Amino acid sequence: MKNIFTKAGIFLEMIKFEHSIFALPFAYLGLFFAEKKVPSFFLFFWITMAMVSFRTMAMGLNRLMDRSLDAENPRTQARALPAKKIRISVVWLLVSLSFLIFEWSAFKLGIMCLWLSPVPLVLAVIYPFTKRFTWLSHFMLGLILGIAPYGAWIASRQEFSWVPAFLTLGVTVWVAGFDMIYALQDVEFDRAKGLFSFPAKFGERRTLQVTRGLHAASVICWAAAGFLNEMGLIYWLGLILATYFLIREYQIIKSFGIAKIHEAFFVMNAIVSTAIFLAAVLDILGKRG
Repeated sequence: MKNIFTKAGIFLEMIKFEHSIFALPFAYLGLFFAEKKVPSFFLFFWITMAMVSFRTMAMGLNRLMDRSLDAENPRTQARALPAKKIRISVVWLLVSLSFLIFEWSAFKLGIMCLWLSPVPLVLAVIYPFTKRFTWLSHFMLGLILGIAPYGAWIASRQEFSWVPAFLTLGVTVWVAGFDMIYALQDVEFDRAKGLFSFPAKFGERRTLQVTRGLHAASVICWAAAGFLNEMGLIYWLGLILATYFLIREYQIIKSFGIAKIHEAFFVMNAIVSTAIFLAAVLDILGKRG
């Protein structure tokens, strides 16, 4: 039993399970935007299951596809697969189990979700290979996470709308931007191995210029979604707070470079997604009395 828990801990660390905080709040945001009230436990539970299982599957698959590169990169050599802390067969088993849970969750959330479930699955399979031929891989990752609020909206309303479309577009460019910042750590390795990343192709200065534009666009998209969904003052205050932390991210990078990449990448962006979600919830609940 102790060995099982140890392996589970290694796997969760390998897929950076804590990074679910980037996507989950936006999935819940799409749900609250659609419901405009506290959602049912049924919807909340199965959307959570779909999100967690999909991200587990996608990250596990990414680690499997990249294990040879991870073994050569000094920054990633200590990861579970290249360090042989966990067997490849175990990771494949967990990826397969996560896939089944995701599909069952999509089924429980309605026929529309089930029929659309191959879309994120295909993107998750393609993504690990994109860095081998295009720097647009950052946007592929952004789209994979950006689907979350739209999926939650469809689970609630079983319809398409511009509201979740703007949420999705905002998340897509937001994630692409902070993934470019994260990729600053591997510029020399990517160039040596012929891998494609925006920083490796265009350099740090150009990367930070473009990511500032992407993050400005993300705020505009989230503002458009809030306007179309008739959000109130609390939501707008939350969006202003999120904007401040996006700006703070660049201040940290400008002052410390990649030395404080964890604070710039993880802490600031975790606050961004959480702030917007909590502000939306408070706004919606406040309107209901």
